[in-house]
Amino acid sequence: MSATQVATRPPVAKPAARRRPGRARRWRTAGAAAAFLSPSLVMLLAFWIGPMVGTLWVSLQDWNLIGTAEFVGFDNYTELAGDAGFRAALGHTLLYLAGYLPLVLILGLAVALLLDAKLPAMTLYRATFFLPVISSWVAVSLLWKWLLNPADGLVNRALGWVGVSGPGWWTDPQWAMPSVVLASAWKDVGFVAVILLAGLQAIPRDLLEAAALDGAGAWRKLRSITLPMLSPSLFFVTVISLINGFQVFDQVWVMTEGGPGGASTVVVQQIVEYAFSYGRVGYASAMSIVLFLVILAVTAVQLRLQRRWVHYE
Repeated sequence: MSATQVATRPPVAKPAARRRPGRARRWRTAGAAAAFLSPSLVMLLAFWIGPMVGTLWVSLQDWNLIGTAEFVGFDNYTELAGDAGFRAALGHTLLYLAGYLPLVLILGLAVALLLDAKLPAMTLYRATFFLPVISSWVAVSLLWKWLLNPADGLVNRALGWVGVSGPGWWTDPQWAMPSVVLASAWKDVGFVAVILLAGLQAIPRDLLEAAALDGAGAWRKLRSITLPMLSPSLFFVTVISLINGFQVFDQVWVMTEGGPGGASTVVVQQIVEYAFSYGRVGYASAMSIVLFLVILAVTAVQLRLQRRWVHYE
């Protein structure tokens, strides 16, 4: 190439600099985003943040919902710290979670694996397992109260046919909470199974087929492929189930009313009783705030620990 050709080569055009949007355009974009988000923000303020702030304010009052509220500062919290009944109710709630959470997760995973199999009439099976989820807690609780009736319930009759004497499910203090756990797990297994089934169907089949070609058995594929790739779904249902478990009330109220002898009284039941039976709304609000803080702390710990066992890729 000669020097003349080099000198006559047209200059290479530089890429045009990317223009930053003007201030007016950014304000229009922010305004449009705020307009689209405003319905959700209004709902969030009206039904979540607003009631929480109101509950915090009421927890600092001595109020019976009718008369004038009297500001008492942290007296309700001080009394709550020495309340043996509240500590017992919190212990019963934790006992309920200790039985409910493993049971619903294990059964939910087993049902999800079953529903993921290529079997005929699978749609019918899925609808059958999901049916308790859309049933009301009152109906489910009454059904299980009848099934677990110590005198003539179907469960104790079946145990009697094999020579086993059934316990007093909701009349014996030792069996009251297990009977509530059993009814709760039966109702929620379908919900957990549906979430886990969606996670199972997102796992690439070629990974399982490659593992099978390498000689991996069912247990090896479950432990090394299915469970790690299902961990985000397992984490989600664990958090949701734990939060719902701390708020257990309906099934306890219908099946045992917190008895016998307060053996199955939970925190939410105490909140309802103090607010509407004893007229101590401020004290009940303090209980609500403490329960909220407990749920928040447990959820924060779960979010912290999920880095060790949840795999998102």
